[in-house]
Amino acid sequence: MDRQDRRVKRTQNLLAKALVALTLEKGYEAITIRDITQRADVGYATFFRHYHDKDALLEDVLDVVIDELMHVFFMASSDENPLPDGPLLFRYVQQHSEVVRVLLSSWGVSSLTRRIIETTTRDVLSQHTLPEDGAVPVEIAAYHIITASIALVQWWLEHDMPYPPERMGEIYHALIMRPTSGTRNGDRREHAAVQETNL
Repeated sequence: MDRQDRRVKRTQNLLAKALVALTLEKGYEAITIRDITQRADVGYATFFRHYHDKDALLEDVLDVVIDELMHVFFMASSDENPLPDGPLLFRYVQQHSEVVRVLLSSWGVSSLTRRIIETTTRDVLSQHTLPEDGAVPVEIAAYHIITASIALVQWWLEHDMPYPPERMGEIYHALIMRPTSGTRNGDRREHAAVQETNL
């Protein structure tokens, strides 16, 4: 990375940190670009060389978080154990709670909600083995995993993380992953029972 690239990255990091801090203090809607540049100690005109508005800056932060989350989400997966790792997910959220709080408190801004759900659902479908022959279509199962995971993380943060990440991982598997991964087996048992009844 050359000096110019490092300078650009540094400026973007300063703006992102300022956005996160100000949003936690004042709320996203209340902050202005002038607030962000003053907090970041970056020139007002410099901001527009990187982003056309604060929504674009927020989306840049979102892209980084989604990439990191999806890496964490599946880093413990394998052919034998394809389920995303719950404790790792909640440890990441704990370590980056300020950024995640900002993103979750910004629902609706520049369609962030839709982007989070669409992007992560697509990644789940590409990396996670879901039942193909169950009663629930795989795209709906993936959508359920993501929206339910977001809701669980949001609850945890709103209640000031009352349970440790390991416990939240257990809750995550019990509420979200176990029922989803068990759909196929449950459908097969039901199908077998129906066949026995018809004999």
